Amino acid sequence: MTFTLQTYTVRPVPAGALQELRVTDDAGRPAESFTDGEGGDPLRCCLRRSEPGDRLALVSYAPLRRWAAGTGADPGPYDEQGPVFVHADPCPGPAAGETLPFGDAHRTLRRYSAEGRILGGALVPAGGLAEALRKAFDDPAVALVHVRAVEYGCFLYEVRRS
Repeated sequence: MTFTLQTYTVRPVPAGALQELRVTDDAGRPAESFTDGEGGDPLRCCLRRSEPGDRLALVSYAPLRRWAAGTGADPGPYDEQGPVFVHADPCPGPAAGETLPFGDAHRTLRRYSAEGRILGGALVPAGGLAEALRKAFDDPAVALVHVRAVEYGCFLYEVRRS
C-alpha cells in the first residue's frame, strides 16, 4: 500500500517483501518477534512509530536490491542491507496523510538513478523533507529517493514521482 503526497508517492516496505521478511530477512536470518516495551521505533510497514505492547520484528532489509530485481537495474556496490523495524504480523499499512512520515528530525536523502546508482544525497533539517524532495526530483535523472535516519543511517522509506 502506498499513499500520495502531492507529486510524490511515499512507499513503505512493500507488502510482498514484508511477508517474506517476517519469515526470513534479506540477510537470510529467521525473523524473531518481540514485544515493544517502550514504543517509539519507526515502523517501515505502516510508517508510524511503534507503541508499547506492539509485536515487532527487527529484520535486515535490502531496499535497493529488491527495487532493482523488479526493474532490471544493477545497483552494483550500492546494494546494501540494514535493520528495519516492522510489525511482526500484518498491519493495515500507512494511513493517507498530508505530511511526510518521520519528518520531525534531521534526515538524510539518497537520490538514485534508474540504473540503481547514487546520484547524490542531502542532510535535511527537521521539517525540510518536502522541499528537499522537490529539489531532488528537479533532476530528471533521479528515479527514486531513500529517506534515512541520520542517527543510525537506517532506511525509513522510498519516494518516487507520482
